Amino acid sequence: MASSFEGATLRARSQPPVYQVKTAEPVVNSTAQRIRDTKYRHVFATHSTSRSSPLSQDAEKSPSFVGFRNLMVLVLIVSNLRLMIENFRKYGVLICIHCHDYKRQDVIYGLLLYLSVPLHLFVAFVIELCAVQQANGALARMQRARDAGDNNTPEAIRKAQKAFNSTWRIIALAHGINATMNLIIATTVVYYYIHHPGIGTLCELHAVIVWLKVCSYAFTNRDLRHALLHPNHAQPLPETYKSCPYPKNINMRNLCYFWWAPTLVYQPVYPRTTTIRWDFVAKRLLEVVGLSIVIWIASAQYAAPLLQNSLDKMFTLDFVSIIERVMKLSTISLFCWLCGFFALFQSFLNALAEVMKFGDREFYGDWWNVSSIRGYWTTWNKPVTNFMRRHVYSPLVGRGVPPALAQIIVFLLSGVLHELLVGVPTHNIIGVAFAGMMFQIPLILLTDTLQKMKGIRGKVAGNMIFWISFCLVGQPLAALLYFFAWQAKYGSVSKQYAESPAMHLFRRR
Repeated sequence: MASSFEGATLRARSQPPVYQVKTAEPVVNSTAQRIRDTKYRHVFATHSTSRSSPLSQDAEKSPSFVGFRNLMVLVLIVSNLRLMIENFRKYGVLICIHCHDYKRQDVIYGLLLYLSVPLHLFVAFVIELCAVQQANGALARMQRARDAGDNNTPEAIRKAQKAFNSTWRIIALAHGINATMNLIIATTVVYYYIHHPGIGTLCELHAVIVWLKVCSYAFTNRDLRHALLHPNHAQPLPETYKSCPYPKNINMRNLCYFWWAPTLVYQPVYPRTTTIRWDFVAKRLLEVVGLSIVIWIASAQYAAPLLQNSLDKMFTLDFVSIIERVMKLSTISLFCWLCGFFALFQSFLNALAEVMKFGDREFYGDWWNVSSIRGYWTTWNKPVTNFMRRHVYSPLVGRGVPPALAQIIVFLLSGVLHELLVGVPTHNIIGVAFAGMMFQIPLILLTDTLQKMKGIRGKVAGNMIFWISFCLVGQPLAALLYFFAWQAKYGSVSKQYAESPAMHLFRRR
């Protein structure tokens, strides 16, 4: 008996140990709980599946970069605080509430332009009233031809429609003269009589906005009038227009709403909200005031001395130093632009839309994520994009113009308007803003091509090209050139710069 027990013991010792695995128990989610419940802690499988590194292209899902975002914000704050301290130690406080360089004449002419420019909208309204009378007369003649019921009815209707064609051309000519005179008068007054570039920019911007609204009002009512006179040949109008059909939309209330509505595209009817949230309006207006003060402080304390210190580099055409100044200016330029963008498109336009009960408030898209220059120009300023697409691009393509050529025409028009908005208030029409818009065309072709190429991350490359052209090549360089032209023409060193080798670019106009 003893020998059999000893033999069993020896056999048990010679056999390898058996690990007890509890397969019936539920899976434990917590790693700490699983480690506590495991008897043999040094043998659990650490590498059980095939996995990729989080930053690899073949990773199952992209990691979150919130931590890097927080780090970038912290670095930006610390860097700018250092620059603020350096700026204060070097220049002191440059902000002066009572200091200004505008004249009494600038304010008077600015107010006169602000009050007179909207009159062109009411002139367009009077032109449309005359057009409505002529259209009603043509409709009456066509109705009489139908009531006659003779064999010549179709011919009589065509004659009545044809008789309106001469009136049609007169109406188009009147609208064209009215819109053109708006820009000519405002541009002349700003260029020759308003010295301060800030006041001049506001006046020219107001004139361009009214010009776009007058054009949209004329084009839209022309098509509505055509649909009224040619119901069998016209395309179906949007369903929302049925609540205010032409010519019932030609009234003073409808025009005044379009005048103040935050859009450049005229419609007889817009999506509307039911109430006005005055607390929402107050918050948005506070944002506008606060951001305007921030832009003013940043411009006076940081941008102005930086631009002033760049004049000697521009004077000697020291290109290496100019590039360094452009890079240094890019930070404050981008900061001011972003503040201005938020103040205008997010705060001011939303406040105005709330007061006007304007429902469609997509004033911009997520342009900061674009992968091409084309995407930026179609998302950052939706009011202008909608106008160009509706009244320039689509009509051109509809008349047989190739889409590529139609896009070039759109950029040509946009370049002219940009030059008016920058060159006229600074009294230096040097073509930099226009050239910048034309330079967007090859950048669009480049970024569109990158997205189609295989083997590279085209969207990332396109976004990087956008930010480089936007932050370094675009705004800071244009600001530097126009500031130099202004100082060389009107500044205290204008006589010194008269002999500069760069002055052939900025001859007095």
